[in-house]
Amino acid sequence: MVCYFTKPIDMKLLLTVIYFLISAVCFAQSKKSNVFIITTDGFRWEELFKGADSSLINNSNYVKDTSLTKQMFWDVSDNLRRQKLMPFFWNVIAKKGQLFGNRNLDNKVNVKNLYKISYPGYNEILTGYADPIPILNAPVQNRNYNVLEFLNKQSAFKGKVAAFSSWNIMPYIFNEERSGFTVNSGYEMLNDKNELSEMIDSVQKNARKSKTRNDGLTYLSAKEYIEQHHPKVLFLGLGETDECAHEGRYDLYLQKAAAFDKMVADLWYYIQTDPFYKDNTSLIITTDHGRGKKGKDWRTHGFWIKGSGETWMAMMGPEILPEGEINIPQQIWQKQIAATIATLAGENFVTKQHSIAPSINIAVQPSSVIVYAAKVL
Repeated sequence: MVCYFTKPIDMKLLLTVIYFLISAVCFAQSKKSNVFIITTDGFRWEELFKGADSSLINNSNYVKDTSLTKQMFWDVSDNLRRQKLMPFFWNVIAKKGQLFGNRNLDNKVNVKNLYKISYPGYNEILTGYADPIPILNAPVQNRNYNVLEFLNKQSAFKGKVAAFSSWNIMPYIFNEERSGFTVNSGYEMLNDKNELSEMIDSVQKNARKSKTRNDGLTYLSAKEYIEQHHPKVLFLGLGETDECAHEGRYDLYLQKAAAFDKMVADLWYYIQTDPFYKDNTSLIITTDHGRGKKGKDWRTHGFWIKGSGETWMAMMGPEILPEGEINIPQQIWQKQIAATIATLAGENFVTKQHSIAPSINIAVQPSSVIVYAAKVL
């Protein structure tokens, strides 16, 4: 049978139909990507989006050398200050990825859990579930099912999932024994035996121990593991921003934030120069909770401290559109991150143990055919 059109074809309508058909096919056939989840504990959205706080950087109660610290991190505008503090975020991620959580633009990221401390925060990020039952920052095995545990059970990622953290409670949040993937936290030694890993272990043995390992040692340990084993999914949890804030050292808090930015930059450079990861790896970067807004409250966080539930998030990867700083009114919840991790990995995170919040609706790269159709439209 031959069909004849009695009216001219509406090309715009035809291309629109093609666009949506191809979009549906592309989303249904999402490729499996490597995913790195990176956190820095208790880092406020204010410093990320506005740079150093004038009320704190000039306060000698919180900054030992105000003149030097201002030389390092102060400038007249928010844009210049934030670039001084975190140049990789604002010179690279802001051009190649997406940043969420600038509340001055009514773009909000919040924790959903009631407690606004670390264990419930990381549980929410990793399980997609804001557990209403109180969870303290204590070495208690997590009853909830996490997305890394789920991915490690998928054939494409089996044995290729790992987590490194500065805080020694993270193995309990991951429920390491049940989860079955590599977890290295606190001053835990490396299993690999080579010159670099042995040097790292030697430094760790002689370090002054605390509940939070030096972030530099955590990063070096994680990078050595990445180079040796090439995990497809990696969690890197750093903690010194929170530690310095609790100590009331705003100068060190800023320095640790700047060091975090440098570590993310170094990791991204490695990713883009390693054939295993290049153009096939996404980053999700966030924090577990916010901090107080005014006066001495900046040092702490929790249920009663205003600002503790306000967070932020950044993303960058081959399928993520370079939208930069998102400036539309929006509400994202921390519990949506777990499903988003799975989505970027090309999987659908499910469990019967508890509810899981839906993935964040992020702008992703369409195929070249879609791009062409969109340009014609």
